Amino acid sequence: MKIDVTQYSQDELEQEGVFGWPVWERDEEKFDWYYSQNELCYIVEGEATITSEFESVTIKAGDFVTFPKGLECVWDIHSAIKKHYSFE
Repeated sequence: MKIDVTQYSQDELEQEGVFGWPVWERDEEKFDWYYSQNELCYIVEGEATITSEFESVTIKAGDFVTFPKGLECVWDIHSAIKKHYSFE
């Protein structure tokens, strides 16, 4: 299970409707998380490292991230995070 991190242009983000997705915000914190469905998200602010049994990935403002269904991981938020998200 791989966390996919990509960069999209402003036009691509608008075409996908990302800025109309709900917003999730969290302060610096470390917690366990399980994805019961695929999640797409665009990081607006902040930085976090997500660690699973497969990899450790640092995400930051400007990243478009896909978390696969079934992923068990630990979120370690280094600076308060804000993201738009959508489930598939």
